[in-house]
Amino acid sequence: MRRRVFSAAVGMLVMVTGLAPVAAADSRPDGCDWTQWGRSAAHDGQVCVRGQQDLRLLTRMVLDPFAEQETAENFGALAVHFPAPLLDGDGNVFVLRKGGSYVACDPPGSGEPAPCGHDPANLNRMTWSVQALRWERGRLAPKWTFTTDWKPTQMGFEMMVQSAMSGDSVYVPGAGGTVFQLAKATGRVLRRIDPFGGVIDPQTFVSGGLTLDAHGTLLYNVIRLEPGPSGGTDGHGWLVRATRDRISMVDYRTLIPGAPRQTDLCYATFLTAGLPPPFPPPPQPDGSPTLPPQTPCLSQRPGIGVAPAIGPDGTIFTVSRSHSQENYGYLVALKPDLGLRWATSLRLGFQDGCGVRTPYGEGFLDCRPGTAVGVDSFTNLPGVAGVSDFSSASPVALPDGGVVYGSRSLYNRARGHLVKFDARGRFRASYDFGWDSTPGVYRHDGTYSLLTKDNHYIDPDGEFNLTRLDANLDVEWSFTATETRTCQRNPDGTISCVDDGTHPNGFEWCISAPAIDRDGTVYGLSEDGNLYVIDNRGHLRQRIFLSKTLAAGYTPVSIDQRGRVYAQNNGELYVLGR
Repeated sequence: MRRRVFSAAVGMLVMVTGLAPVAAADSRPDGCDWTQWGRSAAHDGQVCVRGQQDLRLLTRMVLDPFAEQETAENFGALAVHFPAPLLDGDGNVFVLRKGGSYVACDPPGSGEPAPCGHDPANLNRMTWSVQALRWERGRLAPKWTFTTDWKPTQMGFEMMVQSAMSGDSVYVPGAGGTVFQLAKATGRVLRRIDPFGGVIDPQTFVSGGLTLDAHGTLLYNVIRLEPGPSGGTDGHGWLVRATRDRISMVDYRTLIPGAPRQTDLCYATFLTAGLPPPFPPPPQPDGSPTLPPQTPCLSQRPGIGVAPAIGPDGTIFTVSRSHSQENYGYLVALKPDLGLRWATSLRLGFQDGCGVRTPYGEGFLDCRPGTAVGVDSFTNLPGVAGVSDFSSASPVALPDGGVVYGSRSLYNRARGHLVKFDARGRFRASYDFGWDSTPGVYRHDGTYSLLTKDNHYIDPDGEFNLTRLDANLDVEWSFTATETRTCQRNPDGTISCVDDGTHPNGFEWCISAPAIDRDGTVYGLSEDGNLYVIDNRGHLRQRIFLSKTLAAGYTPVSIDQRGRVYAQNNGELYVLGR
Protein backbone atom coordinates (compact mmCIF):
# COMPACT_ATOMS: atom_id res chain seq x y z
CA MET A 1 0.00 0.00 0.00
CA ARG A 2 2.79 2.42 0.89
CA ARG A 3 4.40 1.61 -2.44
CA ARG A 4 1.24 2.67 -4.26
CA VAL A 5 0.11 5.59 -2.14
CA PHE A 6 3.37 7.39 -1.51
CA SER A 7 5.75 5.76 -4.03
CA ALA A 8 8.48 5.98 -1.44
CA ALA A 9 10.19 3.68 1.00
CA VAL A 10 13.08 3.24 3.44
CA GLY A 11 15.54 1.08 5.48
CA MET A 12 17.51 1.88 8.67
CA LEU A 13 20.35 1.65 11.14
CA VAL A 14 19.98 0.31 14.66
CA MET A 15 21.64 2.76 17.04
CA VAL A 16 21.61 1.68 20.66
CA THR A 17 23.03 2.85 23.93
CA GLY A 18 23.06 0.76 27.04
CA LEU A 19 19.91 1.34 29.05
CA ALA A 20 18.76 0.00 32.37
CA PRO A 21 14.98 -0.03 31.99
CA VAL A 22 12.86 -0.29 35.07
CA ALA A 23 9.20 -0.95 34.35
CA ALA A 24 6.68 0.53 36.72
CA ALA A 25 4.18 -1.85 38.26
CA ASP A 26 1.08 -2.13 36.12
CA SER A 27 -1.46 -0.57 38.48
CA ARG A 28 -3.48 1.18 35.78
CA PRO A 29 -7.10 1.71 36.94
CA ASP A 30 -8.30 1.69 33.33
CA GLY A 31 -6.21 -1.30 32.29
CA CYS A 32 -9.14 -3.21 30.83
CA ASP A 33 -11.07 -0.45 29.02
CA TRP A 34 -10.09 0.71 25.54
CA THR A 35 -10.64 4.44 26.02
CA GLN A 36 -8.76 6.14 23.14
CA TRP A 37 -6.02 5.80 20.55
CA GLY A 38 -3.57 3.11 21.71
CA ARG A 39 -6.05 2.10 24.48
CA SER A 40 -4.76 4.49 27.18
CA ALA A 41 -3.35 7.96 27.61
CA ALA A 42 0.12 6.39 27.31
CA HIS A 43 -0.90 4.74 23.98
CA ASP A 44 0.50 1.43 25.26
CA GLY A 45 -2.01 -0.84 23.50
CA GLN A 46 -2.07 -3.48 26.27
CA VAL A 47 -5.11 -4.72 28.19
CA CYS A 48 -5.19 -6.59 31.50
CA VAL A 49 -7.24 -9.52 30.18
CA ARG A 50 -6.34 -12.56 28.11
CA GLY A 51 -7.53 -12.35 24.52
CA GLN A 52 -9.90 -15.09 23.50
CA GLN A 53 -8.48 -18.04 21.57
CA ASP A 54 -9.81 -20.04 18.61
CA LEU A 55 -11.46 -16.91 17.29
CA ARG A 56 -14.49 -17.00 15.06
CA LEU A 57 -16.61 -14.25 13.57
CA LEU A 58 -19.23 -12.96 16.02
CA THR A 59 -20.52 -10.02 13.99
CA ARG A 60 -19.54 -7.61 11.23
CA MET A 61 -20.86 -4.23 10.17
CA VAL A 62 -20.09 -1.57 7.56
CA LEU A 63 -18.47 1.56 8.99
CA ASP A 64 -17.17 3.15 5.77
CA PRO A 65 -19.64 2.73 2.88
CA PHE A 66 -17.21 4.43 0.51
CA ALA A 67 -14.36 1.94 0.93
CA GLU A 68 -14.72 0.48 -2.56
CA GLN A 69 -14.69 3.93 -4.18
CA GLU A 70 -11.74 5.06 -2.06
CA THR A 71 -9.86 1.89 -2.97
CA ALA A 72 -10.45 2.47 -6.67
CA GLU A 73 -9.25 6.06 -6.32
CA ASN A 74 -5.97 4.75 -4.90
CA PHE A 75 -5.43 2.11 -7.60
CA GLY A 76 -6.41 -0.85 -5.44
CA ALA A 77 -5.29 0.27 -1.97
CA LEU A 78 -7.50 1.78 0.72
CA ALA A 79 -5.64 4.92 1.82
CA VAL A 80 -7.74 5.87 4.85
CA HIS A 81 -6.71 6.04 8.50
CA PHE A 82 -9.41 4.42 10.64
CA PRO A 83 -9.82 5.09 14.39
CA ALA A 84 -9.92 2.52 17.18
CA PRO A 85 -13.33 1.44 18.54
CA LEU A 86 -13.83 2.42 22.19
CA LEU A 87 -14.77 -0.37 24.62
CA ASP A 88 -15.75 -0.47 28.29
CA GLY A 89 -16.49 -3.10 30.90
CA ASP A 90 -20.25 -2.49 30.76
CA GLY A 91 -20.44 -3.88 27.22
CA ASN A 92 -20.53 -0.50 25.49
CA VAL A 93 -18.86 -0.16 22.10
CA PHE A 94 -18.40 3.19 20.33
CA VAL A 95 -17.55 3.15 16.63
CA LEU A 96 -17.08 5.78 13.94
CA ARG A 97 -19.38 5.62 10.92
CA LYS A 98 -19.02 7.62 7.72
CA GLY A 99 -21.96 9.00 5.75
CA GLY A 100 -22.81 11.72 3.30
CA SER A 101 -21.38 11.20 -0.17
CA TYR A 102 -18.06 10.57 -1.90
CA VAL A 103 -17.25 11.04 -5.59
CA ALA A 104 -14.46 8.90 -7.01
CA CYS A 105 -12.50 10.40 -9.87
CA ASP A 106 -13.02 8.93 -13.35
CA PRO A 107 -10.55 7.62 -14.25
CA PRO A 108 -9.04 7.16 -10.77
CA GLY A 109 -6.46 9.80 -9.92
CA SER A 110 -7.49 12.11 -12.77
CA GLY A 111 -9.05 14.81 -10.59
CA GLU A 112 -12.19 14.72 -12.74
CA PRO A 113 -15.05 15.38 -12.32
CA ALA A 114 -13.86 17.97 -9.80
CA PRO A 115 -14.17 17.91 -6.88
CA CYS A 116 -13.47 14.19 -6.48
CA GLY A 117 -11.12 11.80 -4.74
CA HIS A 118 -8.84 13.49 -2.21
CA ASP A 119 -9.96 17.01 -3.12
CA PRO A 120 -10.83 18.70 0.21
CA ALA A 121 -14.17 19.84 -1.20
CA ASN A 122 -15.02 16.21 -1.93
CA LEU A 123 -13.90 15.00 1.50
CA ASN A 124 -16.13 17.66 3.03
CA ARG A 125 -19.13 15.98 1.41
CA MET A 126 -18.71 13.11 3.85
CA THR A 127 -20.02 13.10 7.40
CA TRP A 128 -18.61 11.38 10.48
CA SER A 129 -20.80 9.95 13.26
CA VAL A 130 -20.13 8.16 16.52
CA GLN A 131 -22.51 5.26 17.07
CA ALA A 132 -23.04 3.73 20.50
CA LEU A 133 -23.62 -0.03 20.58
CA ARG A 134 -24.12 -2.37 23.51
CA TRP A 135 -23.75 -6.10 23.92
CA GLU A 136 -27.17 -7.59 24.68
CA ARG A 137 -27.80 -11.36 24.58
CA GLY A 138 -24.82 -11.96 22.35
CA ARG A 139 -25.45 -9.22 19.81
CA LEU A 140 -24.44 -5.60 19.40
CA ALA A 141 -27.56 -3.47 19.72
CA PRO A 142 -27.50 0.17 18.54
CA LYS A 143 -28.27 2.76 21.22
CA TRP A 144 -27.64 6.20 19.77
CA THR A 145 -25.82 8.04 16.98
CA PHE A 146 -24.23 11.48 17.06
CA THR A 147 -23.10 13.20 13.85
CA THR A 148 -20.29 15.68 14.35
CA ASP A 149 -19.58 18.73 12.20
CA TRP A 150 -15.85 17.86 12.16
CA LYS A 151 -14.11 18.00 8.78
CA PRO A 152 -10.58 16.86 7.86
CA THR A 153 -7.72 19.32 7.54
CA GLN A 154 -7.57 20.72 4.04
CA MET A 155 -4.11 19.35 3.41
CA GLY A 156 -4.92 16.47 1.10
CA PHE A 157 -5.27 13.24 3.09
CA GLU A 158 -8.10 11.69 5.04
CA MET A 159 -6.86 11.29 8.59
CA MET A 160 -8.73 9.53 11.36
CA VAL A 161 -11.41 10.98 13.62
CA GLN A 162 -10.38 9.47 16.97
CA SER A 163 -12.77 9.96 19.87
CA ALA A 164 -12.10 9.14 23.52
CA MET A 165 -14.15 8.22 26.59
CA SER A 166 -13.82 8.72 30.32
CA GLY A 167 -16.33 7.91 33.08
CA ASP A 168 -19.82 8.75 31.83
CA SER A 169 -18.71 10.82 28.81
CA VAL A 170 -17.61 10.34 25.24
CA TYR A 171 -15.57 13.10 23.59
CA VAL A 172 -15.83 13.64 19.83
CA PRO A 173 -13.82 16.05 17.60
CA GLY A 174 -15.90 18.92 16.23
CA ALA A 175 -15.47 21.74 13.73
CA GLY A 176 -13.35 24.80 14.35
CA GLY A 177 -11.00 23.16 16.86
CA THR A 178 -13.86 22.26 19.22
CA VAL A 179 -14.74 18.98 20.95
CA PHE A 180 -18.19 17.68 21.87
CA GLN A 181 -18.64 16.10 25.28
CA LEU A 182 -21.52 13.61 25.08
CA ALA A 183 -23.36 11.66 27.74
CA LYS A 184 -22.23 8.07 27.29
CA ALA A 185 -25.69 6.67 28.03
CA THR A 186 -27.73 8.86 25.68
CA GLY A 187 -25.45 10.74 23.27
CA ARG A 188 -26.82 14.04 24.57
CA VAL A 189 -24.43 16.99 24.15
CA LEU A 190 -23.25 18.02 27.61
CA ARG A 191 -21.06 20.83 26.35
CA ARG A 192 -19.01 21.96 23.40
CA ILE A 193 -15.41 22.56 24.46
CA ASP A 194 -14.35 25.65 22.55
CA PRO A 195 -10.92 27.18 23.21
CA PHE A 196 -11.49 29.93 20.64
CA GLY A 197 -14.54 31.69 22.04
CA GLY A 198 -17.58 30.71 20.02
CA VAL A 199 -16.44 31.40 16.45
CA ILE A 200 -16.40 28.19 14.38
CA ASP A 201 -13.62 28.88 11.89
CA PRO A 202 -13.68 26.46 8.91
CA GLN A 203 -9.90 26.83 8.62
CA THR A 204 -9.33 25.51 12.17
CA PHE A 205 -9.19 21.74 12.72
CA VAL A 206 -8.92 19.24 15.54
CA SER A 207 -5.79 17.38 14.50
CA GLY A 208 -5.00 13.81 15.60
CA GLY A 209 -6.67 11.78 18.31
CA LEU A 210 -8.13 12.99 21.59
CA THR A 211 -6.32 12.00 24.80
CA LEU A 212 -7.89 11.67 28.26
CA ASP A 213 -5.97 11.12 31.48
CA ALA A 214 -7.22 9.10 34.46
CA HIS A 215 -8.89 12.21 35.92
CA GLY A 216 -10.82 13.05 32.76
CA THR A 217 -8.57 15.90 31.66
CA LEU A 218 -8.75 16.25 27.89
CA LEU A 219 -5.73 17.02 25.68
CA TYR A 220 -5.74 17.49 21.92
CA ASN A 221 -4.04 19.34 19.08
CA VAL A 222 -5.50 22.05 16.87
CA ILE A 223 -4.20 23.47 13.58
CA ARG A 224 -5.44 26.68 11.95
CA LEU A 225 -4.50 27.46 8.35
CA GLU A 226 -3.46 31.11 8.07
CA PRO A 227 -1.77 33.35 5.49
CA GLY A 228 2.00 32.91 5.46
CA PRO A 229 4.43 35.76 6.15
CA SER A 230 5.29 36.04 2.44
CA GLY A 231 2.13 34.71 0.87
CA GLY A 232 0.95 31.13 0.72
CA THR A 233 -0.42 29.26 3.73
CA ASP A 234 1.07 28.75 7.16
CA GLY A 235 -0.10 26.41 9.92
CA HIS A 236 -0.75 27.76 13.42
CA GLY A 237 -0.92 25.07 16.10
CA TRP A 238 -2.03 24.76 19.72
CA LEU A 239 -2.14 22.05 22.35
CA VAL A 240 -5.44 22.36 24.24
CA ARG A 241 -6.06 21.19 27.82
CA ALA A 242 -9.64 21.06 29.09
CA THR A 243 -10.91 20.15 32.54
CA ARG A 244 -14.46 20.36 33.85
CA ASP A 245 -14.16 24.07 34.64
CA ARG A 246 -11.16 25.41 32.72
CA ILE A 247 -9.74 25.46 29.18
CA SER A 248 -6.12 26.42 28.57
CA MET A 249 -3.78 26.05 25.63
CA VAL A 250 -0.19 26.57 24.57
CA ASP A 251 0.95 27.94 21.21
CA TYR A 252 3.43 25.78 19.25
CA ARG A 253 4.88 28.94 17.68
CA THR A 254 6.31 30.02 21.04
CA LEU A 255 6.62 26.65 22.78
CA ILE A 256 10.03 25.42 21.63
CA PRO A 257 13.20 27.41 22.41
CA GLY A 258 15.52 27.62 19.43
CA ALA A 259 13.03 26.21 16.90
CA PRO A 260 13.11 27.76 13.41
CA ARG A 261 10.88 30.81 13.14
CA GLN A 262 8.37 31.50 10.38
CA THR A 263 10.82 33.42 8.22
CA ASP A 264 13.94 31.34 8.96
CA LEU A 265 15.18 29.18 6.10
CA CYS A 266 14.94 25.37 6.14
CA TYR A 267 16.46 22.97 3.64
CA ALA A 268 13.92 21.38 1.31
CA THR A 269 14.78 18.17 -0.60
CA PHE A 270 16.11 17.52 -4.09
CA LEU A 271 12.86 15.71 -4.80
CA THR A 272 10.66 18.74 -4.04
CA ALA A 273 13.07 20.93 -5.99
CA GLY A 274 12.30 18.89 -9.11
CA LEU A 275 15.87 17.73 -9.78
CA PRO A 276 16.38 14.42 -11.61
CA PRO A 277 17.63 11.35 -9.66
CA PRO A 278 19.86 9.74 -8.64
CA PHE A 279 20.39 11.99 -5.63
CA PRO A 280 22.27 13.89 -4.42
CA PRO A 281 23.52 15.90 -7.43
CA PRO A 282 27.27 16.11 -8.14
CA PRO A 283 29.41 18.50 -6.07
CA GLN A 284 29.76 22.18 -6.85
CA PRO A 285 32.68 23.33 -9.08
CA ASP A 286 34.71 24.16 -5.97
CA GLY A 287 34.21 20.60 -4.68
CA SER A 288 31.72 21.51 -1.94
CA PRO A 289 28.63 19.30 -1.62
CA THR A 290 25.51 20.40 -3.41
CA LEU A 291 22.66 21.09 -1.00
CA PRO A 292 18.95 21.49 -1.73
CA PRO A 293 17.31 24.92 -1.91
CA GLN A 294 16.11 26.62 1.24
CA THR A 295 12.59 27.90 1.81
CA PRO A 296 10.90 29.69 4.73
CA CYS A 297 10.34 27.16 7.51
CA LEU A 298 7.00 28.67 8.51
CA SER A 299 5.54 27.97 11.94
CA GLN A 300 6.06 25.05 14.27
CA ARG A 301 2.79 23.14 14.66
CA PRO A 302 1.78 19.54 15.52
CA GLY A 303 1.96 16.72 13.02
CA ILE A 304 -1.55 16.22 11.64
CA GLY A 305 -1.96 12.70 13.03
CA VAL A 306 -0.38 13.21 16.46
CA ALA A 307 -2.36 12.40 19.62
CA PRO A 308 -0.61 13.60 22.80
CA ALA A 309 0.56 10.90 25.23
CA ILE A 310 0.72 11.09 29.02
CA GLY A 311 3.45 9.39 31.06
CA PRO A 312 3.31 7.71 34.48
CA ASP A 313 4.26 10.97 36.22
CA GLY A 314 1.80 13.14 34.27
CA THR A 315 4.31 14.34 31.67
CA ILE A 316 2.59 15.20 28.39
CA PHE A 317 4.39 14.20 25.18
CA THR A 318 3.65 15.67 21.76
CA VAL A 319 5.40 16.11 18.41
CA SER A 320 5.96 19.33 16.48
CA ARG A 321 7.26 20.16 13.00
CA SER A 322 7.83 23.15 10.73
CA HIS A 323 4.77 23.70 8.58
CA SER A 324 6.74 23.70 5.33
CA GLN A 325 9.29 20.94 6.06
CA GLU A 326 8.74 17.66 7.91
CA ASN A 327 12.50 17.32 8.52
CA TYR A 328 12.51 20.07 11.16
CA GLY A 329 10.64 18.44 14.02
CA TYR A 330 10.77 18.20 17.82
CA LEU A 331 9.68 15.75 20.46
CA VAL A 332 8.21 17.85 23.26
CA ALA A 333 7.57 17.07 26.94
CA LEU A 334 5.25 19.30 28.97
CA LYS A 335 4.26 19.55 32.61
CA PRO A 336 0.61 18.82 33.47
CA ASP A 337 -0.04 22.60 33.46
CA LEU A 338 1.43 22.82 29.90
CA GLY A 339 4.71 24.35 31.05
CA LEU A 340 7.68 23.12 29.05
CA ARG A 341 9.86 20.35 30.52
CA TRP A 342 12.05 19.85 27.45
CA ALA A 343 12.03 19.85 23.67
CA THR A 344 14.52 17.75 21.71
CA SER A 345 15.22 18.26 18.02
CA LEU A 346 14.56 15.27 15.76
CA ARG A 347 17.46 16.32 13.52
CA LEU A 348 19.45 13.53 15.12
CA GLY A 349 22.27 13.28 12.59
CA PHE A 350 21.76 9.66 11.47
CA GLN A 351 24.63 8.29 9.39
CA ASP A 352 22.71 5.35 7.94
CA GLY A 353 22.13 6.66 4.41
CA CYS A 354 24.34 6.38 1.34
CA GLY A 355 26.51 3.28 1.32
CA VAL A 356 25.02 2.02 4.61
CA ARG A 357 21.31 1.35 4.24
CA THR A 358 20.94 3.07 0.87
CA PRO A 359 22.92 1.45 -1.96
CA TYR A 360 24.82 3.33 -4.60
CA GLY A 361 23.25 3.08 -8.05
CA GLU A 362 21.15 4.82 -10.69
CA GLY A 363 17.67 4.06 -9.33
CA PHE A 364 15.27 6.61 -7.88
CA LEU A 365 15.95 5.54 -4.29
CA ASP A 366 19.66 4.82 -4.82
CA CYS A 367 22.52 7.15 -3.99
CA ARG A 368 24.59 8.67 -6.76
CA PRO A 369 27.96 6.90 -6.84
CA GLY A 370 30.65 8.97 -5.17
CA THR A 371 28.33 10.53 -2.59
CA ALA A 372 29.65 10.83 0.96
CA VAL A 373 28.95 7.77 3.07
CA GLY A 374 25.97 7.92 5.44
CA VAL A 375 24.16 11.04 4.20
CA ASP A 376 20.49 11.36 3.33
CA SER A 377 20.42 11.11 -0.47
CA PHE A 378 17.47 13.54 -0.68
CA THR A 379 19.31 16.32 1.17
CA ASN A 380 23.05 15.45 1.17
CA LEU A 381 22.89 16.07 4.93
CA PRO A 382 22.85 13.71 7.91
CA GLY A 383 19.57 11.86 8.29
CA VAL A 384 16.73 13.10 10.50
CA ALA A 385 13.57 11.71 12.09
CA GLY A 386 10.84 13.32 10.01
CA VAL A 387 7.32 14.17 11.18
CA SER A 388 5.03 13.26 8.29
CA ASP A 389 1.50 14.58 7.93
CA PHE A 390 0.60 11.30 6.18
CA SER A 391 1.31 9.36 9.37
CA SER A 392 -0.92 8.43 12.31
CA ALA A 393 2.11 7.73 14.53
CA SER A 394 1.78 9.18 18.02
CA PRO A 395 4.27 9.21 20.90
CA VAL A 396 4.11 6.31 23.36
CA ALA A 397 4.85 7.05 27.01
CA LEU A 398 7.00 4.25 28.45
CA PRO A 399 6.89 2.68 31.93
CA ASP A 400 10.41 3.97 32.70
CA GLY A 401 9.45 7.59 32.05
CA GLY A 402 10.86 7.67 28.53
CA VAL A 403 9.04 7.99 25.23
CA VAL A 404 9.22 6.51 21.72
CA TYR A 405 7.99 7.99 18.45
CA GLY A 406 7.73 6.50 14.95
CA SER A 407 9.21 8.93 12.43
CA ARG A 408 9.44 8.94 8.63
CA SER A 409 12.38 9.29 6.30
CA LEU A 410 12.56 8.65 2.55
CA TYR A 411 16.26 8.10 2.01
CA ASN A 412 16.37 4.57 3.43
CA ARG A 413 13.40 3.08 1.62
CA ALA A 414 10.75 5.09 3.53
CA ARG A 415 11.00 2.86 6.59
CA GLY A 416 11.60 5.68 9.04
CA HIS A 417 13.09 5.40 12.51
CA LEU A 418 11.51 4.43 15.79
CA VAL A 419 13.32 6.79 18.17
CA LYS A 420 13.55 6.56 21.96
CA PHE A 421 14.27 9.33 24.46
CA ASP A 422 14.66 9.12 28.23
CA ALA A 423 12.69 11.08 30.80
CA ARG A 424 15.07 14.05 30.43
CA GLY A 425 14.75 14.22 26.64
CA ARG A 426 18.07 12.60 25.83
CA PHE A 427 18.21 10.43 22.69
CA ARG A 428 18.82 6.81 23.66
CA ALA A 429 18.20 4.48 20.74
CA SER A 430 16.62 3.99 17.35
CA TYR A 431 15.37 1.07 15.30
CA ASP A 432 15.10 0.78 11.54
CA PHE A 433 11.34 1.11 11.34
CA GLY A 434 8.91 3.65 12.69
CA TRP A 435 6.80 5.03 9.86
CA ASP A 436 3.06 5.31 10.54
CA SER A 437 3.24 3.06 13.58
CA THR A 438 2.27 3.61 17.23
CA PRO A 439 3.96 0.59 18.86
CA GLY A 440 2.37 -1.32 21.73
CA VAL A 441 4.02 -1.96 25.10
CA TYR A 442 4.16 -5.38 26.79
CA ARG A 443 5.13 -5.15 30.47
CA HIS A 444 6.85 -8.29 31.78
CA ASP A 445 9.59 -9.53 34.14
CA GLY A 446 10.38 -6.08 35.54
CA THR A 447 10.92 -4.57 32.10
CA TYR A 448 8.94 -4.12 28.89
CA SER A 449 8.98 -4.89 25.17
CA LEU A 450 7.63 -2.96 22.19
CA LEU A 451 5.57 -4.48 19.37
CA THR A 452 5.64 -2.78 15.97
CA LYS A 453 5.10 -3.50 12.32
CA ASP A 454 8.41 -3.71 10.45
CA ASN A 455 7.95 -3.43 6.68
CA HIS A 456 10.68 -3.57 4.02
CA TYR A 457 8.88 -1.81 1.19
CA ILE A 458 11.23 -1.65 -1.77
CA ASP A 459 14.01 -4.19 -1.24
CA PRO A 460 13.75 -7.05 -3.79
CA ASP A 461 14.07 -9.58 -0.98
CA GLY A 462 12.38 -7.42 1.63
CA GLU A 463 10.27 -9.03 4.32
CA PHE A 464 7.13 -7.83 6.04
CA ASN A 465 7.51 -8.45 9.74
CA LEU A 466 5.79 -7.92 13.04
CA THR A 467 8.72 -7.33 15.39
CA ARG A 468 9.17 -7.32 19.15
CA LEU A 469 11.91 -5.08 20.53
CA ASP A 470 13.34 -4.92 24.03
CA ALA A 471 13.59 -1.69 26.00
CA ASN A 472 16.88 -0.90 24.23
CA LEU A 473 15.16 -1.35 20.82
CA ASP A 474 17.09 -4.56 20.14
CA VAL A 475 15.15 -7.27 18.31
CA GLU A 476 13.72 -10.05 20.47
CA TRP A 477 11.88 -11.77 17.62
CA SER A 478 10.23 -11.09 14.27
CA PHE A 479 7.31 -12.86 12.67
CA THR A 480 7.26 -12.73 8.86
CA ALA A 481 3.98 -12.69 6.91
CA THR A 482 4.46 -14.95 3.87
CA GLU A 483 1.02 -15.01 2.26
CA THR A 484 1.42 -14.19 -1.46
CA ARG A 485 -2.14 -14.72 -2.66
CA THR A 486 -4.76 -12.06 -3.27
CA CYS A 487 -8.03 -13.16 -1.67
CA GLN A 488 -11.58 -12.01 -1.11
CA ARG A 489 -14.60 -13.24 0.80
CA ASN A 490 -17.49 -14.09 -1.50
CA PRO A 491 -21.15 -13.23 -0.78
CA ASP A 492 -21.78 -16.83 0.31
CA GLY A 493 -18.99 -16.62 2.89
CA THR A 494 -16.45 -18.70 0.99
CA ILE A 495 -12.97 -17.34 0.27
CA SER A 496 -11.38 -17.32 -3.18
CA CYS A 497 -7.69 -16.62 -3.78
CA VAL A 498 -5.34 -16.20 -6.70
CA ASP A 499 -1.54 -16.00 -6.75
CA ASP A 500 -0.80 -13.69 -9.66
CA GLY A 501 2.88 -13.19 -8.79
CA THR A 502 2.52 -9.50 -7.90
CA HIS A 503 3.41 -10.00 -4.21
CA PRO A 504 6.22 -12.58 -4.15
CA ASN A 505 7.44 -11.35 -0.75
CA GLY A 506 3.99 -11.13 0.82
CA PHE A 507 2.04 -8.08 1.91
CA GLU A 508 2.86 -5.27 4.28
CA TRP A 509 1.52 -5.03 7.80
CA CYS A 510 -1.06 -2.25 7.67
CA ILE A 511 -1.72 -2.10 11.40
CA SER A 512 -1.22 1.41 12.74
CA ALA A 513 -1.47 0.38 16.43
CA PRO A 514 -1.46 -3.24 17.70
CA ALA A 515 -3.42 -4.77 20.56
CA ILE A 516 -1.58 -6.81 23.21
CA ASP A 517 -3.23 -8.97 25.85
CA ARG A 518 -1.97 -9.58 29.40
CA ASP A 519 0.14 -12.57 28.26
CA GLY A 520 1.93 -10.61 25.55
CA THR A 521 -0.06 -12.12 22.69
CA VAL A 522 -0.24 -9.55 19.90
CA TYR A 523 -3.10 -9.02 17.46
CA GLY A 524 -2.28 -7.32 14.17
CA LEU A 525 -3.65 -6.79 10.68
CA SER A 526 -1.89 -7.43 7.40
CA GLU A 527 -2.71 -6.04 3.98
CA ASP A 528 -3.17 -9.68 2.94
CA GLY A 529 -6.59 -9.40 4.61
CA ASN A 530 -5.84 -11.50 7.68
CA LEU A 531 -5.91 -10.77 11.39
CA TYR A 532 -2.87 -12.48 12.93
CA VAL A 533 -2.65 -13.73 16.51
CA ILE A 534 1.00 -14.20 17.57
CA ASP A 535 2.05 -15.41 21.01
CA ASN A 536 4.71 -13.81 23.19
CA ARG A 537 7.45 -15.97 21.67
CA GLY A 538 6.70 -14.92 18.12
CA HIS A 539 4.78 -18.06 17.12
CA LEU A 540 1.63 -17.93 15.02
CA ARG A 541 -1.37 -18.97 17.07
CA GLN A 542 -4.11 -18.21 14.53
CA ARG A 543 -4.89 -16.16 11.48
CA ILE A 544 -8.37 -15.24 10.33
CA PHE A 545 -9.19 -13.90 6.88
CA LEU A 546 -11.61 -10.99 7.06
CA SER A 547 -12.87 -9.58 3.76
CA LYS A 548 -10.40 -8.47 1.13
CA THR A 549 -6.72 -8.20 0.31
CA LEU A 550 -5.32 -4.68 -0.23
CA ALA A 551 -8.33 -3.09 1.46
CA ALA A 552 -7.33 -2.93 5.11
CA GLY A 553 -6.58 0.79 5.28
CA TYR A 554 -4.32 1.93 8.14
CA THR A 555 -6.06 0.30 11.01
CA PRO A 556 -5.70 -0.39 14.77
CA VAL A 557 -7.03 -3.38 16.73
CA SER A 558 -8.88 -3.26 20.08
CA ILE A 559 -9.67 -5.88 22.76
CA ASP A 560 -12.55 -5.66 25.24
CA GLN A 561 -12.84 -6.95 28.81
CA ARG A 562 -14.25 -10.27 27.60
CA GLY A 563 -11.20 -10.77 25.40
CA ARG A 564 -13.16 -10.19 22.19
CA VAL A 565 -11.13 -8.70 19.33
CA TYR A 566 -12.24 -5.77 17.16
CA ALA A 567 -10.56 -5.55 13.73
CA GLN A 568 -11.34 -3.66 10.52
CA ASN A 569 -11.03 -4.47 6.82
CA ASN A 570 -12.55 -2.96 3.67
CA GLY A 571 -14.44 -0.37 5.71
CA GLU A 572 -16.06 -3.03 7.90
CA LEU A 573 -15.74 -3.82 11.60
CA TYR A 574 -15.19 -7.50 12.48
CA VAL A 575 -15.75 -8.65 16.04
CA LEU A 576 -14.05 -11.97 16.75
CA GLY A 577 -14.35 -14.25 19.75
CA ARG A 578 -15.98 -17.48 20.88
